Amino acid sequence: MTIIKAIALDAGTTSIKAGLLDQQGELKSIISRSAPEISPWIVAKDGRYESNALAYAAQVDQVLAESLAQAGGCRTVGLCSQRSSFLVWEKSTGRPVTPLISWQDKRGAVSCEALRTHETKIRSLTGLPLTPYYLAPKLRTLLQENPEYFQKLVDREFLTGTLDTFLIWRWTGGEHHVSDASMAARTMLMDVSRQQWSPMLCDLFGIPLNILPRIISSEDINLKLNNGLILAASVADQSAALIASVKEEQVEALVNLGTGCFVIRYLSKKISAAAKSTSRGYLQTLIYQDKKLTPHFAVEGTLNSVVAALAPYPVNECRVEDLARDDIFCLAEPSGLGAPYFDSRHFLSCHQDPLHSDLAIQFSHSVKHLSSYRIAVLLLEAVIFRLVRTLEDFHSESDIQRVYLSGGLSELPCLQEGIASCVSFDVFHLQQRETSLQGAALLAAGLRKERCRESDPISKTYVSPKLLEKYGHWKVWLDGLLDS
Repeated sequence: MTIIKAIALDAGTTSIKAGLLDQQGELKSIISRSAPEISPWIVAKDGRYESNALAYAAQVDQVLAESLAQAGGCRTVGLCSQRSSFLVWEKSTGRPVTPLISWQDKRGAVSCEALRTHETKIRSLTGLPLTPYYLAPKLRTLLQENPEYFQKLVDREFLTGTLDTFLIWRWTGGEHHVSDASMAARTMLMDVSRQQWSPMLCDLFGIPLNILPRIISSEDINLKLNNGLILAASVADQSAALIASVKEEQVEALVNLGTGCFVIRYLSKKISAAAKSTSRGYLQTLIYQDKKLTPHFAVEGTLNSVVAALAPYPVNECRVEDLARDDIFCLAEPSGLGAPYFDSRHFLSCHQDPLHSDLAIQFSHSVKHLSSYRIAVLLLEAVIFRLVRTLEDFHSESDIQRVYLSGGLSELPCLQEGIASCVSFDVFHLQQRETSLQGAALLAAGLRKERCRESDPISKTYVSPKLLEKYGHWKVWLDGLLDS
C-alpha cells in the first residue's frame, strides 16, 4: 500500500501544479492546470505584466482540491511559489486592490534609476542587483502613483505581499500575514545576512516596514489551514528545484530549464560571502531557512523568458549536428538579459514587429532569409552559450564536477548535447520531471536529505570544434554589445 507523506503545490507563472510524495520520496499523481493569462498589452501599458489575482487563487484552490482527493489521509502540504510577483488587497474582504503584478513587470524601472546612487549598499544587504524584477522597486512606484494606498497600508486596511503571502492569508482566514525567508529574500527589502526586514532598505524605497509580512522559516511551519490541511513548508520555486536536485556543499550545479532558465549551485561555508560571484553580477540567493533558522545560500545566474523566445519555432526538431553552421550570433531573452548582465533593454529582431509582439530577440545579422528551423537552431545556440558561460564562471571560482539538467526544455536532445559538448565536467539529465514540486514535498515531509534522484548521463560523443570556436566568438560579440 502506498503511503502518501506530503502534498506538493507549485504556484508557477504559466502553470499551477500539484503532486503526491510517497514514502520512497517519489512524486505521484501530478496535476497541472494553466495559470490565468498575463496581460498581453505590454507596450500600451509601459511594460506592465499583470493577471487576475482572484482567478489565480481560485485555480490554485481547484488544483489543491483535486490533489487532496487522491491523498488518502495525508494532510501535510508543501508550497513553492513564483518569486517576486505581488499584489495589494483589502484586509476586511480579501478583495485585490491591484492585479497580481508579475515579476516580469517593468514599472519599477523609474524607481531603480532614482536610487542608482544607492546600488552598492542595496546589493551588499540583499545580494541582488538593482533592477525592476523585484518587489521593492515596483511597490515604490505603485505607492507613488497611488498615494492613497500608502496610509491604508500603514493603517492595515490594505495588505501587501508576494503570491505565497496572499495564498497563505486566504487559506488561514486572514490569521497569518507571513512569507518564508526565501521569498522575503527576493523582495529587495530583506537583509539576507540577518534574514530580517532592513529598516535602511525600507527607508530607501519609501516602504513602511510595518506593512510587510512576518518572515518565517521555510520548513517546519505547521500552519493550520481552513480546509484541514497543515502547511508544513513554503519556499521559492527555484529553491525547491535546487533542494530536490543538488546536494549541499558538493561539487554540483543545477540548470533548471523552465519558463526561464536558472543556473544554481549551493555556496559552501568557505565561500558563503560569494564576493566574486555577486561582484560579477550573479545573485546571492537564500535557498531556504531550516527549522533551526539556519540559512542556506546559493549563487545563481538567470536567463529570462526563454520559453517565449522558443515557442514559435520547431526547436523539437533541432539536431546538435546543425549547431554552429554559420556566423550569426543571437540572444534569446525576450525580457532582456538576466544575471549576471541584467540589461533590461528590449533587443528587437529584424523579423519581429516590436509594436505587436512581446518577443524581443537580438541577432547579429539579418535572419529574414533563414527558415524557421535555422532560426530555432540559432536560438538554442544562444541558450546553450549563455548557460555554458555561467557554468564557466562558477567553475572558475570553485570546481564543478557534475551538472544536472531539469525542467521541460531539458528534454531537448540538441540542448542536452550542446551543453555537454561545451563544458569539461559531466552532465546528467534528471529523470524527475517536476523538481520544484519534488523539493516542496521533500521539505514538507522532512525528507530533504533523503531525496530520490535518478539521472541519465548525457553523452559527450558529439564534441564539435566548430561549436566551441563559435562559442568563443559569441562571447566576444556579447561583450562588445554590452560595452556599446
